[in-house]
Amino acid sequence: MFKHIIFFLTILTFLVSLSGAASAKDSHSYANVDAVISTHLHLDLTVDFDRKVLTGFAEYDIGRVGPNDGFFILDTRDLDIHKVDVLDHGWQPTSFELAAADATLGSKLTITLPVKAKKIRIYYTTRPEASGLQWLTPAQTASKKYPFLFTQSEAIHTRSWVPIQDTPALRLTYTAHIRTPENLFAVMSAENDPDAPRDGDYNFTMVHKIPPYLLALGVGDIHFKAMAGNTGIYAEQYILDAAAAEFADTYKMVKVTEKLYGPYRWGRYDILMMPPSYPMGGMENPMLSFITPTVIAGDKSLVDLIAHELAHSWSGNLVTNASWDDVWLNEGMTSYVENRIMEEVYGSARAMMEKTLSAEGLQREMETLDLRDTSLHVDLQGRDPDGAFSNVPYVKGQLFLVYLEEKYGRAAFDPFLKGYFTTHAFQNMTSEKFIAYLKENLMDKHPGVVSMDKIKEWIYGTGMPDDTPNATSGIFAKVRAQQAAWLEGKMTLEQIPTMGWTVHQWLHFITNLPKDMTSDRMAELDRAFDLVNSRNNEIAHAWLLQGLRHGYSAITPRLRSYLPSIGRLKLIKPLYKQMAETPEGLKLAREIYAPARPGYHPSAQKALDKILGE
Repeated sequence: MFKHIIFFLTILTFLVSLSGAASAKDSHSYANVDAVISTHLHLDLTVDFDRKVLTGFAEYDIGRVGPNDGFFILDTRDLDIHKVDVLDHGWQPTSFELAAADATLGSKLTITLPVKAKKIRIYYTTRPEASGLQWLTPAQTASKKYPFLFTQSEAIHTRSWVPIQDTPALRLTYTAHIRTPENLFAVMSAENDPDAPRDGDYNFTMVHKIPPYLLALGVGDIHFKAMAGNTGIYAEQYILDAAAAEFADTYKMVKVTEKLYGPYRWGRYDILMMPPSYPMGGMENPMLSFITPTVIAGDKSLVDLIAHELAHSWSGNLVTNASWDDVWLNEGMTSYVENRIMEEVYGSARAMMEKTLSAEGLQREMETLDLRDTSLHVDLQGRDPDGAFSNVPYVKGQLFLVYLEEKYGRAAFDPFLKGYFTTHAFQNMTSEKFIAYLKENLMDKHPGVVSMDKIKEWIYGTGMPDDTPNATSGIFAKVRAQQAAWLEGKMTLEQIPTMGWTVHQWLHFITNLPKDMTSDRMAELDRAFDLVNSRNNEIAHAWLLQGLRHGYSAITPRLRSYLPSIGRLKLIKPLYKQMAETPEGLKLAREIYAPARPGYHPSAQKALDKILGE
């Protein structure tokens, strides 16, 4: 009897270790994770810059978790599958079928799975148009000396460079063997060795189970500079020192987050500085966040992005949304944790300004969104999950947690959130599971504070609840008063004390200019403050956007230089979209876009082609 109990417990432990099977079907994946899951991936790839392809194989350890009809099903997009082998009394070929491609999901790869097969090896080659890869020629990099390759796997782009069960409900470990040209260096979202010989032969290990969208690779003329503690910078030489100086507080951020929410589980926290064409602000790839160079301002004014990507080490990477319908569980929680980090490191005044700017941006965007997309839990069936990444999951999700914090107080809410991360570490989460945990561990312990109807209104309701926390900054109130005094002729621009203004004050001032303000007044501002030539990318973006809205044509030369110089969609997409509002603007936009397009990431090209009718 005792032996039977031990056997049962052993089997149960094994099944629990296969933490990757989805609790509900992911509408953005073909994978049969309810039957078979991949528990470990080994990649063996060669990086070919001449052909702009990766070629090699993906090998999976597999686990059976439910009734199976003899198939292992994966997601692919624009991959050429050469052959598939299975390990069953030695490696031997097995049959497979690659289905016709769906425009969003790609092609289902169905592999015949022998009953006793333990491993599967898929030999394949990517295509130059892979949505998750950007290949840069030397001329397209900032240094102009060497080519650069980087991946962008979120939301469902991993399948464009690895055949995989591409659902965030899966978690797996991975190792990789990457071959590159000998003068280049490779890094991944794994354990990196900055002292590895630059010989074109690199090996990586990720010992923690991660969702597939956190697979990441960067290859280029990459160098390393250590910062404090367990933090450091990987970058091209031209930006290495500037990045290390700008992000010198990263280790402080790590320590305050550990104090608030529990230990950092990933070993090192390093940053890879991306080429200017990078389409994101940052990507939270574990152990190696990818960061846009547009946040290097020289004064640490935009390092809330670092706080955000670091915060993902708890919310997103550690506890992960099980499907993209619940991306708020990743991004809303991360935005909340980010702001708490900024408060701890830089003070409550700055954190409140950043929270207020985010809330104002959400309010503006809400006016442009389909009502269904203003819900935290969004039904994305039949839609590209990239469309879920508006300000709603980020800022409405953050304000929901601020609401809970204000209702229960930090003395209760902080331990709750820390317990949430600890209890669900390396697991997946849905809105339903979150509500259940919230009820048991916060609401039931403090009855009568918040109703279940209110919780469901926040998560499933559209728009913003009437009692949404009011994010207001006293510093911004003074800025608005001074702006109003100038507009009313009661104060000159020289009398406004802008010398001590932060980036946040400038952004508040610019984004809240009256809609009916004349272009003459725009010119007056420009003469006083030279905003059109601001070297801060966020200020430049805000000013250029207002210039377009107010018919201020003096911004045109800066538009022509600004838009081709960076690929961050947050900064360039609104400008192209605003230009496309008029025939003259559309003509200018197309003139700028045509030569700039080859340097943009595929995802940026897709978004901008749609706006400009290319």
